[in-house]
This record gives sequence, structure tokens and C-alpha cells, in this order.
Amino acid sequence: MKIALAQQNYHIGNFEKNTEKIIGAIGEAKRLGADLVVFSELCICGYPPRDFVEFEDFIAECYLAIERVAAHADGIGVIVGSPMRNDAPRGKSLFNAAWLLYEKKVRGVSHKTCLPTYDVFDEYRYFEPGYQWSTIEFKGKKIALTICEDIWNLGDNPLYRSCPMDELIKQSPDLMINISASPFDYDHDEDRVEVIRRNVLKYKLPMFYCNAVGSQTEIVFDGGSLVFDSAGNVTRGLKYFEEDFAIVELEAAFAKKSIAKDAADALVPLDKEMRVAKVNDPERIIEYLTAEGNIRQIHKALIVGIKDYFAKMGFSQAILGSSGGIDSAVTLVLACEALGKENVHAILMPSPYSTSHSVEDAETLSKNLGNPYEIIPIKNIYESFLSTLKPVFKDSPFGIAEENIQSRARGNLLMAIANKFGYILLNTSNKSELATGYGTLYGDMAGGLSVVGDLYKMQVYALARYLNLHRRVIPQNILTKAPSAELRPEQKDSDSLPSYEILDKVLYQYIEKRQGPKEIVSMGIDPVLVKRILRLVNANEYKRNQFCPIIRVSCKAFGVGRRVPIVGKYLT
Repeated sequence: MKIALAQQNYHIGNFEKNTEKIIGAIGEAKRLGADLVVFSELCICGYPPRDFVEFEDFIAECYLAIERVAAHADGIGVIVGSPMRNDAPRGKSLFNAAWLLYEKKVRGVSHKTCLPTYDVFDEYRYFEPGYQWSTIEFKGKKIALTICEDIWNLGDNPLYRSCPMDELIKQSPDLMINISASPFDYDHDEDRVEVIRRNVLKYKLPMFYCNAVGSQTEIVFDGGSLVFDSAGNVTRGLKYFEEDFAIVELEAAFAKKSIAKDAADALVPLDKEMRVAKVNDPERIIEYLTAEGNIRQIHKALIVGIKDYFAKMGFSQAILGSSGGIDSAVTLVLACEALGKENVHAILMPSPYSTSHSVEDAETLSKNLGNPYEIIPIKNIYESFLSTLKPVFKDSPFGIAEENIQSRARGNLLMAIANKFGYILLNTSNKSELATGYGTLYGDMAGGLSVVGDLYKMQVYALARYLNLHRRVIPQNILTKAPSAELRPEQKDSDSLPSYEILDKVLYQYIEKRQGPKEIVSMGIDPVLVKRILRLVNANEYKRNQFCPIIRVSCKAFGVGRRVPIVGKYLT
């Protein structure tokens, strides 16, 4: 039997386009003689559809799309993912389902059992967990068909009471097929491969794993679909961060040599052990966060995130404020790569406190990239604000209000140009700044999409160095000068924040690792500093709550995957 994996990039709610892609891949699979073609989780409607599934019209569109796809399932089996109505009198009204279509009819359905409700996932909000498990027969073979999270419980995951494969294996299946929409983060792909391998070794069956690819607002799917033989060896891997298609002979997935039952532990890569050591050693956290392997993946994810956000929203051109600093420089380089240099407009907006070298650095960067740029000084606008506010401010000393006026003037100019010409404003704030509230609402926090908002400052520097590896586009001065908002004379970030080497360590432990103050202090970090940093994080949730979508590359990004109260007292 020949089985095809179709790794595709879908658009949530775009039933016509999604169906066209699926039907196109079915045609290709037929042409190449495949018996069965497999698509990813909820491919019919796109993942994650979220509250769209609460509209009956949306579900009706899913069913109509399945009918259109089924019309092409003649002489070939087709496995697709789609919501399915639950006819039982109790429970939620929908299942997250995998459908087997053959000879233009529905031949079998599997319901997702393990419904993740953590981080960016909220499936138990919408779907009823599967509670019956049956293999599906196709051309003389029994298929154990599961959906994404179902294979992440091998009977030892405390989040779930049921292990679907433990039930399905009782029916003596011949192979496992898993359809997934497993998001990217920079240390998830290793875990994913090991989970698939452990399933194969436990059940001694080959696995055909089809993952989604592409970006849906903030979530990036990296593809990397896989075929494992029954001995735990990868026999075929599809591309990461790209659409791909492959056909594999089922017979080739039955390994001639078996692996011992306890081999799974030995298959954990050594670099994973190193990863655990690094993130638990405060002296090695930055080394881990900025490791070239992680930065390389982050670069690819951000490019996909930018491309898909613009394409799926129907925009083609971007604008951003170019300050001569590291964050705007990296954002500009990424945007030019993703959208084309001619489609990215940089606006340089020097204030009375901007240094001459910042303007020069920003100009040099745009000249190196070849993107259009404008210089719009804000001195007159700033002074007009001060003059207008003088009767209210009276003779009070210069402070944060005067600093923020400059930032908001820039935000207004950028949004005015974006509105005038139909651009999307790219935000340039990094995760260290967003975590500590080091930004101005409606000023430098304005934007339609945050590009580096899930990267700590040290990661932004590492990404800048990576981008300069083959062609030095970012001027050296941007990489070496002390970071500054330049909103008052001689200002430096270090006036308001701890050094980024220390700050990022603490933030990573608190945000990604969910460590409390005692645990962080026990790592040898000054308790007064830890208390100050954590207070900054929690006290500034109100700012992040008003922020734009952030392209997610870590296991815990700000946004839908991190939900904390704005008015909470904890650690503030």
C-alpha cells in the first residue's frame, strides 16, 4: 500500500481555498499511484478555528467542504480533519474528528480523545472528548487513527485519563496514522520526534504523522511530518516551515530488525540532556536561548509568521519606525526578507534627544537593504505638544510624560501613514521590554503585528548576528552601542532596567519555566533584584493586554497562551 502525506498551509475559514488545496493534493496522489492520502488536523476549516465553531453556519460549511472533497475520493482513500457534530444528548455539540473518505463516502471517523487546554490550546472549550475507540479498516489493513495530542499520552501523562492507543492496540492494528496541528516553538520539535518514536517503540507499529505548516496570526506551524518504521527509525521526513508532499510504501515501514523494549530511553538525544542542563543552570540560560540552532529555527518561523499574516489578511506592504536600534533593525531585515524590500517602508523620526549616529545607522541600514525610507523629525510636533500642555503642566520638571509624548508622536505619524496608504505597522518591541513594561502605550507599543515580541533582548542580538553571517546588512554600530530609547539626554536602558544578561535569565525562569521568586533566588540571583523584576512583570499586564498579536516562537509567549489577571496582587 502506498500512503501519501500532504503537508499544507491552510487559512482559517477559507473553505474554498482549503478545499482546492486538498483536492489538488488528492489529484497528485492519484497520479503517483497512492492508495491513501493523509492531511492534517482540522484541515477543512484551518486550525485553530476557536469561537468560529460556535456558529452553526461555520460547521455547515465544514460539512459541505467534506462533501466536495469526498467527490474526489474515488479510487483513493482520503483522511482529513474537520469538526463533527455530536448527536449524543449530553456533552459538547462537536468532536474534533479525523474522517476517512473512500469511494465518495465516509468510511470511518475517529474522535480526538486528549483535548489540550493549556498555553495556546483551548480545545475542551469547544469539543467533546472521544470515548469510543475503533480501528478503521482500509484495503485489508487496520488503521489506528489518532489526532495530534492523542499520541502525547502514552499512559503516563497526568493531564489525561485515557490513552487512545492503549485501547486501539487491543484491536491489533497494522499501522498508526496521526494527523496533527502541532505548533512550533524553539525546543518543541525534538520533543515531538521523541514522542512519536516512543509510540512506535511501545506499540511496535509504523507511524505516519502529518503535521500542519504555516502561520495563523500568532501561532506558527513548522510541518516536519514524519514516517517511522516499526523499529523506531525515521524513514521519511518532510520539510520544515514549507509545504511538502511525499509517498511512502507501507511495507517499507515494517522494519526487519526490532529494538529492545527499553530502547526508548537510549534514543533521547544528548543535546536534549544538554538543554535541560542549560535551562536549569543560570550561567547557561543565555547560552541556550541564543544557541545558533534555536536562532536558525526562530528566523524561519518569523519569516513564515510575517508572510502568512500579510498574505492571509490581504496586505502586501509594511511600515515601521526605524530608530537605529537593534530591535527595529532586526525587524526591518526580517520584513524585507519576508515581504520584499520594496514593500517595507522605514520611517526615521529623530527627536531633540536622538543622537546623530542613530539617524546615520538607520539610514545606512536602509541603504544596505535597499528599502524605501523617509526622515520625519518630530521636534516641532514635540514642542507644539509642550506648548499646548504648558498651562496644565505649569513649571513641573521634565519627566516620563515628556518622554512619552515623543513616543506617541511617532506612533501617530506611523499610523497616519499606514492608514493613508494601506500599510500594516510592524511593532518592534522585544520580550524583555514587554515583560517589564518598558514601552509607551499608543507610542512604541503601537502596531498590527509584533515581530520580535517573543524574543528576549539577548536573543534579538543573537538573531542580528545570525542575519549578518552571509551579508553584513546591520551596521556594526547598531550591534555594539548601548541600547537607549533616546527620550532624554544621555539616556540608556540600563538607567531603568537591570543588565539584559541578568534580566533575561530571570524573565525566562519566571515566564517560560514558571518558577517563583524563591526558586529563582536559589539560583544565586540577588533577591532584591528578583523581587523588582517580578513586580515589573506583573504590574505591567495592563499594557500587554492592549498589545498587538505577537509571533510565537517560545513555549510561553505573551498573548493568548499566557492569561494572568490585570488587577492581581501577586508579586506586585
